[in-house]
Amino acid sequence: MPTYETLPRFAADLDRLTPEQRRKFRQTVAAFVEDLRAGGRFRAGLRMKRVRCSPGVYELTWSAGSGPAGRATWQYGAPCRPGTPHVIWRRIGTHDILTGP
Repeated sequence: MPTYETLPRFAADLDRLTPEQRRKFRQTVAAFVEDLRAGGRFRAGLRMKRVRCSPGVYELTWSAGSGPAGRATWQYGAPCRPGTPHVIWRRIGTHDILTGP
């Protein structure tokens, strides 16, 4: 199981999400973790890409139904356990989070 931590800004962003947005994020994280366990090749549905102008920071996007797409930014951190990916969650929300990923 990958390990993770959250930055304070991520926690504040998460508190501002609606229950439905948090539910969709949890579903997305389940797929994200499954892909990490399988070697880190992420499925196309996660729409994973690097964030320009922020080396080492990635963005994953998921459908939010009728509202704007949900986004979360993250980066790899130093492993807490050898051979196990460690993820640092940076921001979560909509496209607006990309102003300070």
